[in-house]
Amino acid sequence: MSEKSAPVMFIGHGSPRWALSPGEAAARLVEYRPLFDNVKALLVISPHWITRGMRLTVSSKPETIHDFGGFEQALYQLQYPVAGDPELARHIQSVLQDNGLDVALDEKRGLDHGVWVPLLHMLPEHSIPVIQLSLDAASTPESLIALGEKLKCLRNEGVAIIASGSLTHNLYHMGEERAAPLDYVERFQNWAREQVVERNIVTLSQPHIESDDFATAHPSAEHYLPLLIAMGASHATDQLSVLESPILYQALSMESYGWN
Repeated sequence: MSEKSAPVMFIGHGSPRWALSPGEAAARLVEYRPLFDNVKALLVISPHWITRGMRLTVSSKPETIHDFGGFEQALYQLQYPVAGDPELARHIQSVLQDNGLDVALDEKRGLDHGVWVPLLHMLPEHSIPVIQLSLDAASTPESLIALGEKLKCLRNEGVAIIASGSLTHNLYHMGEERAAPLDYVERFQNWAREQVVERNIVTLSQPHIESDDFATAHPSAEHYLPLLIAMGASHATDQLSVLESPILYQALSMESYGWN
């Protein structure tokens, strides 16, 4: 692995309201911030952009998308005015196509809250260009791990890979922000952390079989799946950082992982 290899992250992005109340989860991201000093661009995957076939943002000035409803007005006024990188987006498209993956360019798409909310905390100066890659609706756990492996080479070019999601995401069980977490949420977070630390990628790829709590933690799997991309994009020789943080709203894990 090159000395200039950029980091990989899985970030638990929580509720959109996290943008207004940073707390301990944001503090963990700030601590990880120095590892981005020599990064030239971010490639971010979020479960809030799911498409038929993969798509890449190619706008030079991607808009800040407020893709949520029912929150306080201050949240809709927040902006993350970061640059895109059309040339790099075309290069990433070429890398994926050379590896047998079809990906289209999207000139209109901006950055959803799964991208800009965590970056607002970790990289508030918005000085590193951001490209977003969509999740293909036809993805399988195996294909997402393979996608991460195919993106891995970009790290040696200074492109950080950030997979945004949540280790637990049952919105039906959300309570007060600081209420005690539900038992299954803690169990599943601990299970996932153990598999990540032990680098049990096959186990992580079939959580519905390996964990009794997966179905409750994820009524739908889209917030879990980005973790598999991050595992594929990381090296076994990387240093793993577990960015521990309290569970919020009883049901939302804010735990993140970094590999560098």
